[in-house]
Amino acid sequence: MPALDTNVLVRFLVRDDPAQAAAATEVLGRVTAAGEALFVPITVALELEWVLRSNYGFQKADIARTFGNLLSTRELSFESEAALEHALLLWQERRADFSDCVHVALAAQAGEQPLWTFDKRASALPGAGMLR
Repeated sequence: MPALDTNVLVRFLVRDDPAQAAAATEVLGRVTAAGEALFVPITVALELEWVLRSNYGFQKADIARTFGNLLSTRELSFESEAALEHALLLWQERRADFSDCVHVALAAQAGEQPLWTFDKRASALPGAGMLR
């Protein structure tokens, strides 16, 4: 299964470069027509949140909705999809950074908790603890 880099998803979503947006759309269409999916590593999901927020000014609700739409497509297969969905729920309900929510969700998926941290907001997440 081929995989996607963050920049391909960004071009597909924001369409700020017409040629690259067309190429991203074409590869998604081609893969779908073949009945396949494209793999999205968890690191790409982390970077996608950061790029949409910091470079394009997306708000948390817009990013969560974008991820919801991406997760519901058959064209994409996300690494640790259940953990990513759990992280998105935590992130929408809490004040912790998205990356911290992903760390906690991945640790929970692995059955390894708590996730010790010095970050006050991250430590408030269920499954995390403040290291003192």
